Amino acid sequence: MNINNKAKAQNTYDAIVVGTGISGGWAAKELTEKGLKTLVLDRGRNVEHIKDYPTMNLNPWELPHDDQVPAEERKHYEKQLRTGYTIRESTKHWWIKDDEHPYTETKRFDWIRGYHVGGRSIMWGRQSYRLSDLDFEANLKDGVAVDWPIRYKDLSPWYDKVESYIGVSGQKEGLPQLPDGNFLPPMELNCLEEHVRDSISKNFEGRLLTIGRSANITQNHNGRAHCHYRNLCMRGCPFGGYFSSQSSTLPAAMATGNMTLRPYSIVTEVLYDPETKKATGVRVQDAETGEVQEYFAKIVFLNASAIASTWILLNSKSEYHPDGMGNQSGELGRNLMDHHFKAGAEGEYEGFEDKYYHGRRPNGIYVPRFRNITEKHPDFIRGYGYQGGASRQEWRSAIAELGIGEELKEDIQTPGTWRMGLMGFGEMLPYHENKMELNPDKLDKHGLPTITFDCEFKENEKEMRKDMQSAAAEMLERAGLKNVRTYDDIGGPGLGIHEMGTARMGRDPKTSVLNKWNQLHEVKNVFVTDGAAMTSSACQNPSLTYMALTARAADFAVNELKKGNL
Repeated sequence: MNINNKAKAQNTYDAIVVGTGISGGWAAKELTEKGLKTLVLDRGRNVEHIKDYPTMNLNPWELPHDDQVPAEERKHYEKQLRTGYTIRESTKHWWIKDDEHPYTETKRFDWIRGYHVGGRSIMWGRQSYRLSDLDFEANLKDGVAVDWPIRYKDLSPWYDKVESYIGVSGQKEGLPQLPDGNFLPPMELNCLEEHVRDSISKNFEGRLLTIGRSANITQNHNGRAHCHYRNLCMRGCPFGGYFSSQSSTLPAAMATGNMTLRPYSIVTEVLYDPETKKATGVRVQDAETGEVQEYFAKIVFLNASAIASTWILLNSKSEYHPDGMGNQSGELGRNLMDHHFKAGAEGEYEGFEDKYYHGRRPNGIYVPRFRNITEKHPDFIRGYGYQGGASRQEWRSAIAELGIGEELKEDIQTPGTWRMGLMGFGEMLPYHENKMELNPDKLDKHGLPTITFDCEFKENEKEMRKDMQSAAAEMLERAGLKNVRTYDDIGGPGLGIHEMGTARMGRDPKTSVLNKWNQLHEVKNVFVTDGAAMTSSACQNPSLTYMALTARAADFAVNELKKGNL
């Protein structure tokens, strides 16, 4: 190993942030704006807003192979292709090649990744929902896993801050299980969606249909141009019409003059001083040269993603942390969760032949959770929400997790029959036995340990999926849709790309990894604020919660630094 022993002072900062995605960009912004000289590390290449979006403006006929990846290339993306929508000619440059970054599955787990500055903030589905006390109190009330150490009131002002900055369009509905936020004007429902909305309100007490709450801005906001309804979001938006680290938080951090961004920097471990019982910095392996350097700081924020941040902690072994840093409880790497989806119903509607809609709205409808709130179910706990939409084309294009890559050309002369679908996104319980662990016997191309996943959906999720189908079919049929069919394509955990829970928050160091401020119980100047911190998954898309947790933790960390406590 070639260790570069440059002067420590040259490599010393106030803070280090690992990762530049949804939460890492927020950590960089908050820490730099509060005056901290901050080193921001990403294992992948640099991506600059607009400049590095090579397919952002290409027309369908300008893409080779009808936007499909040729068979000889598909072998490189075996697991990334399991989504059915991520790997296209227009988007393949954002996703890793599985043969270069392997992992092992004791049970199927779909780890969908992008290694570049900005991470998956470029490719995310943009659905932005708050958790409520129904979610924060669920573990305690159900006797499942451990209690969240925070409640909605703790996070509410930080949801306000994040929404106000990133821009979330949506409709206020006054639901306790889905708190309203600071919304930009909502996108419009089309005529069939309005019809189904009205039918649901009339026929089902406690249920409603609303427009999705999306981080696509509907008016110019914070220097970014409004969404142009192209629905090419995953390619990178030159207008900044949706929130990404590139269009928003990283430029804000750079503008302070306090950020140093270093791409191609694989953080392999967090360094530890047993005398102070604090982290001193991180060890970094250059992704291009293999050179190893150490960087030092007063605080470290891990925001590399739920799995990658936990990989770093598990790999940070010493005589003081023989099972990984922060793993005294034995919970590091356990309680792995995702959302389960691809279960619901779809149908056709005879009518509205004289109506159409404008543009390609990059957002669908949302039916907030009603199960086990106003309507109890005897066979499972927790619940699900529906995403979907109606169109005179393939309805799944309204679901961000499925629609990218659908045929974008429309025959405006014969638009076809109206169709609508409802797809459930359900909560997965935090099972202790669902885990990830290091595999030192199988190394990646950088010579580093890979990961073995042992994770599965269990009976609660499987029973929930039955209800996802039947309830969706009933709502569509009541609204007069014909040829309604249900479907269930469960896949494996990870497919929702909402992995969570591997370094959970909790009240007791004996049963959790992080405290209520997202600090490691054992090492107070290390913070984890990405999906790893989640104590339960709820059923809402989680990225808004990661951003709120990050803003809150950064504020706490800086105040503690000023007090001399870190």
